[in-house]
Amino acid sequence: MLSSITLTALKGIPLIQPGDDLCLTILNSLLENKITLNNGDILVIAQKIVSKAEGRSVSLDSISPSSHAVDLAKIVNKDPRLVELILQESKEVIRFKHDILIVEHRLGFIMANAGIDLSNVSQNMEGGDTALLLPLYPDATCASLVARLCDSLGVNVGVVINDSHGRAWRNGTVGVAIGAAGFNTLHDLRGKEDLFGRKLQTTEVGYADELASAASLLMGQANEGLPIVLIRGLDMLGGKSTAQDLIRPRENDLFR
Repeated sequence: MLSSITLTALKGIPLIQPGDDLCLTILNSLLENKITLNNGDILVIAQKIVSKAEGRSVSLDSISPSSHAVDLAKIVNKDPRLVELILQESKEVIRFKHDILIVEHRLGFIMANAGIDLSNVSQNMEGGDTALLLPLYPDATCASLVARLCDSLGVNVGVVINDSHGRAWRNGTVGVAIGAAGFNTLHDLRGKEDLFGRKLQTTEVGYADELASAASLLMGQANEGLPIVLIRGLDMLGGKSTAQDLIRPRENDLFR
C-alpha cells in the first residue's frame, strides 16, 4: 500500500511556440533538472503549452461572428468574435446568462467558454486579441508522448494533459484531465470490500483527474511558469483507458 508520493515541478521550461517539440522540451528539462524518469512515473502537462505547440491560437480579428453569436454575446457580455469561436468548438450550448456561457465541447467536456482562454497567451502587439483553443485530440497527444518517451528513455510512463475547470455546485477551478495515456484513468472499485467487509456498489475513482488536480497545486494559475509536473510513487501503469473514459455518457447525465 502506498504511504507517500512526490510531486516535482520541472523548472526552466521555455515559452512554447507553435511547432515546438514537446517531447524534446520534456527531455531537455529532465536533463536540466537532473531527473531520470522511472517506470511508473506520471508527467502532468498544462493544456496551454500543448495548445501552443499545436498551433491552436486564433486571432479574434480573423473571426466573423454569425448573427447567432452576436445575439448570444449581448446576453453573456462577451466579444461576439469570442462567442463565435466558442460555438465553433462546441456541440451544444448548455446554459448561459450574464458573464457565463457553458457548453458541451466537441470532445464532450461540459465547460465554460469551450475551454478557450486569452490569459497567459502572447497577444498581438498591434492590439488584436489572440485566443487559445484546446488541443485537437489530447488523448492522442498523450499517447504519442508516452510512446516517444518510452522509445527515448526505455521507461513506461503515463502522461496527463491538465486543464482548469469550474464545477456546477462549487466555487473555484480545479485541475481536470482532458487527455491521458499510459495508465488506468478510471479505477473501478465496485465489488471491492470496505473496512467492514461490505462490497462497494458504485465507487469509481477518477485517477487522472486526481493527478491533474494535485499537479495544479504546483502549476498555479497565473505567472508561475511551471507547466510540467512529475508525479512519482504511484503504481498505476498498464491500463489503456483515456480521458474520454472519464466523461459520463449522456444517457446517465441526470442534470442536463
